[in-house]
Amino acid sequence: MCIAAWVWQAHPQHQLLLLLNRDEFHSRPTKAVGWWGEGSKKILGGRDVLGGGTWMGCTKDGRLAFLTNVLEPDAMPGARTRGDLPLRFLQSNKSPLEVATEVAKEADEYNGFNLVLADLTTNVMVYVSNRPKGQPATIQLVSPGLHVLSNARLDSPWQKAIRLGKNFREHLRKHGDDEVEAKDIVERLMTDTTKADKDRLPNTGCDPNWEHGLSSIFIEVQTDQGLYGTRSTAVLSVNYDGEASLYEKYLESGIWKDHTVHYQIE
Repeated sequence: MCIAAWVWQAHPQHQLLLLLNRDEFHSRPTKAVGWWGEGSKKILGGRDVLGGGTWMGCTKDGRLAFLTNVLEPDAMPGARTRGDLPLRFLQSNKSPLEVATEVAKEADEYNGFNLVLADLTTNVMVYVSNRPKGQPATIQLVSPGLHVLSNARLDSPWQKAIRLGKNFREHLRKHGDDEVEAKDIVERLMTDTTKADKDRLPNTGCDPNWEHGLSSIFIEVQTDQGLYGTRSTAVLSVNYDGEASLYEKYLESGIWKDHTVHYQIE
């Protein structure tokens, strides 16, 4: 499912500070964050081995794309893999708005998604979604400030999104103008297992017990298909001089590991 929160062009040190939990079945093959791809368009991100795509990736030329799924009861058989959507932008030379427009034309070929595309060299960030069903795809410029994206529309007031946004704002307020330390913010904000009150769950049409299991920031749910939940947490920080770092805490063979990749936007 995934949940992301970020502050965009509204922090004294960070042009962008992005937090993202990736939720998936624990049995689904996954590669941890690293550089991959061909030629000059190498991508830094994790990789879904089964589908070949990614839920979040960035490049040295200042591109960033990340994705969350929309929580809905029925998946469309034969749908195109959503993990390819970030790759379309990361591997191209087109602007976020151009790629978002292309994606919107093909939106009905995918199950529900929320996609964010950003060019950090031009300070443009775009959000595109193919839900609600039966309506034209949404494309909007993302304004400077703090945003939260869970499994509904951008900044929808789901309980876990409200909770993460509130805690993120408080964490930034406490640290003032200082740079944010990635490991610290992961442990304080992204490991939160507090679930929503059952009477405040979103009405998605899904089983209420499933909705409740997914209502925390950090997820761990036992299902008939095996354990489902948060497999990794990423923190991408980009300073105004182009210095960037991607910290990842990830689960590998039942053991939590972490690492950081530093790079310079060119």
